[in-house]
Amino acid sequence: PDGKVVARDISIQTHSVIQNIKAVLEDMGASLENVVDVSVFLTHMKEDFQTFNKVYGEYFAKIGPTRTTVEVLSLPTPIAVELK
Repeated sequence: PDGKVVARDISIQTHSVIQNIKAVLEDMGASLENVVDVSVFLTHMKEDFQTFNKVYGEYFAKIGPTRTTVEVLSLPTPIAVELK
């Protein structure tokens, strides 16, 4: 609730990051349906991709934007997933 990461739960973090993007888009008069390309950065590809992909699909399966997913050593904050 206070925005602090308390555990590396990829499902919770993925829902959170997509909900944040959704809120920003809606503030600008757009929606997830306007997304045409997504860059995904995961810090633990092998362990997290399957769960990440399932959650991602809940939001984007019908929309179908192109996607690039890469593993990175770390992100600027203590999170395991970032979308651009």
